[in-house]
Amino acid sequence: MSQSVVGAIPPSEPAQGGAAPLEVARKIEGRSPWRLGAQRLAHDRAAMVSLAVIMIVVLMAIFAPVIASVTGHGPYQQFTTIGLSPSGQPVGPNSTFLLGTDDLGRDILVRIAYGARISLLVGVVATALTVVVGATVGITAGYFGKFTDTVLARFMDWLLAIPFLLFAISLVTVIGAGLAVVIIVIGLFGWASVGRVVRGQVLSIKEKEYVEAARSLGASPWRIMFIDILPNVIAPIIVYTTLLIPLTIVTEASLSFLGVGIPPPTADWGQMISESQSVYQYGAWWFLVFPSLALLITTLAFNIFGDGVRDAFDPRGDQLFV
Repeated sequence: MSQSVVGAIPPSEPAQGGAAPLEVARKIEGRSPWRLGAQRLAHDRAAMVSLAVIMIVVLMAIFAPVIASVTGHGPYQQFTTIGLSPSGQPVGPNSTFLLGTDDLGRDILVRIAYGARISLLVGVVATALTVVVGATVGITAGYFGKFTDTVLARFMDWLLAIPFLLFAISLVTVIGAGLAVVIIVIGLFGWASVGRVVRGQVLSIKEKEYVEAARSLGASPWRIMFIDILPNVIAPIIVYTTLLIPLTIVTEASLSFLGVGIPPPTADWGQMISESQSVYQYGAWWFLVFPSLALLITTLAFNIFGDGVRDAFDPRGDQLFV
């Protein structure tokens, strides 16, 4: 009787039973939110094309001296003989000056490459300063609440109510134009929007069970804020950062266009667009078009990539920017 029962069990079943759970486990292997977000972003064609454009702009900025060396034209070098027409007007695109020259006979291609350095430097550094200050103030206001939250929240509302561009123009005019001044003005007076977003996230996160557990174990407020809470608001911070970089680039270009940003002769896209106003109507369209295209393509690429990051890493991100 016992032999018939044993013989009824196929000898291969234990091996199959051991292998099947392993295969199933591999199929249902857990993936972190960051890995899922990266996979969603990698399948976003528009975001990947935008990232490629951003990398081209970054490489152009890095290798600006190489471009100047290959063309034989420095960013400040004026070619008054071959770079200007007999009437003193800029020369159009040709074999010597691929994108033409400006009103002083300088190579526009070389100056656009050097201008990319300024735009990217201001965009990244000023945005980083904005995010650091905004995240710190937002976490502090959201976690401590009560009087601290009231004071900091009203201060952020006050900053958001000020016309930022007019305030920046006034401040730069008083302090003086310069790269460091532009970065500080944009960074220190543009953080309120980041602070408000982070504050809203912290107000809901601080009531979670793991925060209460850390508090009951005697963890200090600063440890809870920056060890337990901050990692859980990194996603919206990254999303907002990618969307803030193009806004910072446009702000810097606007200040330079109005003459209170990067002082000449430093190559800057906003300054080049401003200088073209006096000559483009006489036929020098390239002086206006190419710097404008550089600014448009760069900011558009950052915006599309930022939208892709938002959709990939923070599916509820639309609620943050209402």
